[in-house]
Amino acid sequence: MHTGWLLVTSQVFGHAGAMMDWFAWHEGYDDPSSAISARLARVVSHLAAALDRAPAGPISVVSLCAGQGRDVIGALAGHPRRDDARAVLIELDPRNARLAREGAAAAGLARVEVRESDASRPAAFADAVPADVLLLCGIFGNVSDADIARVIGAAPALCADGATVIWTRHRRAPDLTPRIRAWFAASGFAELAFDALATDRLTAVGVHRLDRRPAAAATRPGEPLFTFRVQAV
Repeated sequence: MHTGWLLVTSQVFGHAGAMMDWFAWHEGYDDPSSAISARLARVVSHLAAALDRAPAGPISVVSLCAGQGRDVIGALAGHPRRDDARAVLIELDPRNARLAREGAAAAGLARVEVRESDASRPAAFADAVPADVLLLCGIFGNVSDADIARVIGAAPALCADGATVIWTRHRRAPDLTPRIRAWFAASGFAELAFDALATDRLTAVGVHRLDRRPAAAATRPGEPLFTFRVQAV
């Protein structure tokens, strides 16, 4: 097991200079009946279960695109292994970063550090990998298919042996989730869960475990890993 780090990352990208307001996007969480609230609850549940499964000792968790860190804070706040993980949250938007710091402090998570940086650049979190848990939530609905395949192909290089990966993606036509699941399998991951949530956004949450390490996993991923589109999903 890799010495424990918990890293959460996010950023803002757009087309031709346009940017999505990812701070305003978080307002959807204020509605407990919203699709993103349902997704958040499922991600928190899977993250807590991954912490439960981890062997004794430090736990390293890396999460790309955490925004205000609600998933990590929610999973760690009352978890018996909260002190086994050191959390580093990387968030480009200073408003989200501020709320992440405030949320972690309010939950008494003293081992949480917030970094304002670009999650598409592996150099920003090179000191926090390989991870025992890798979160790829809020990414796959906002980047190109090629970027999704690129991230999944790079995932083994970011993961410790036996690591858990948690990811999200909508299932609207054309539904890409079957291909995403196949890409994970081709990259050495076994599927632990695939939750098709009954929401207006047809949200899905997937969970995979790294069972074999492809030869290419020894190579550090290039930069950038992905580029966000304007729309939020």
